[in-house]
Amino acid sequence: MDSFLNGPVIEMLRDPILYIGLGYGLLLTLQISGLSIVLSFGFGTVLGSMRYSKLPVLSQLATTYIEVIRNLPTLLLILVSYFVLGLPAMWAATIGLTIYTSAIIAEIIRGGLNSVSSGQWEAARSQGFTFLQSMRYIVLPPAVVKMTPAIVSQFVTVIKDSSFAMAIGAYELMFKGTILAAKYWKPSQIITIYVVISLVYFVINFTISTIARRMQTRMSAGRGSIGG
Repeated sequence: MDSFLNGPVIEMLRDPILYIGLGYGLLLTLQISGLSIVLSFGFGTVLGSMRYSKLPVLSQLATTYIEVIRNLPTLLLILVSYFVLGLPAMWAATIGLTIYTSAIIAEIIRGGLNSVSSGQWEAARSQGFTFLQSMRYIVLPPAVVKMTPAIVSQFVTVIKDSSFAMAIGAYELMFKGTILAAKYWKPSQIITIYVVISLVYFVINFTISTIARRMQTRMSAGRGSIGG
């Protein structure tokens, strides 16, 4: 431990440039991840509902999108958004992640909807609800409780995959760390930088997972046996 925390490492840890650089990188990482999560959840919910629906045209369109996109690399979608669509680096990363993640979320949504018993639909129809009303008030609430772990797991993946943005020059956390590693070129300093970055990712993702587990427990308790 003493050999690792030697002079160069201590000197680097005292340098405010390290924290400013990583702070700016973390801010962009959170922006890309946050926007991608919000957009992909909305778009994925629509896609999943379309694939689940009994309307052949909507179902086929959603199925085609999902099957094509989820078999493409996330990095490829980011590169296409940047070089083909000509979007700024931050938005290219956000759109690329959204396109891919929405396909995964759609499958999670469809699986959650399939887990809802037919009795829920019958109860909705007996109340005269339309399809959209049934989805909003009867089917989706209990389904969301069941889907929460898988959705949160995918959102954690989005945060980690935001590091792909460095391929197009977005100054997110990993790219900032790589730049700083070039400044603090000694092996012990480079290792320390990536250990700090790893801890940042871990804290963020562990916090999200913990909050999601507590929310799921409360929602499950609140709804009782609904959707079982």
